[in-house]
Amino acid sequence: MNQASHYVDLVQWFGGEIASVKSEVATLNRRIECEDTGAAVIRFKSNAIGVIAVTMLTYPENVEGSLTLLAEHATIKIGGKALNKLEICKGKHLDITADLDNTNYEPATVYGNGHGEYYKKLQHYLKSPYHPDAIHGREGLKSLKLLTDIYQ
Repeated sequence: MNQASHYVDLVQWFGGEIASVKSEVATLNRRIECEDTGAAVIRFKSNAIGVIAVTMLTYPENVEGSLTLLAEHATIKIGGKALNKLEICKGKHLDITADLDNTNYEPATVYGNGHGEYYKKLQHYLKSPYHPDAIHGREGLKSLKLLTDIYQ
């Protein structure tokens, strides 16, 4: 789940509070002390259902990480190697699909371009922990709880 932690964060950020989790994890093809593949079905308190599927076994390299939201009045898909491509963004009162070329970028690595900005903000908020935009450890605990529930 180390490889999927950012996706776990996003699923909760978009889906909200979690009611239940059903999952399978396995070490299928790597000689490691943790899983290389996993899947979870999540029931949110809103009654929505979400799915997380992850693997470290893609050939020849990590080809994509994606987040897709399918809702009554909107469809959004963010994909690419590092969630760097907005592929679909259509809604009842929204359609920016025509402007996707100005949104997308190609990162040098699977890690994308976000870590540097994250570290700058972390340093800023450590100096000003009560800043209204600061993200507190409670947010990280939500993801840790979901990861623990996936394992259980």
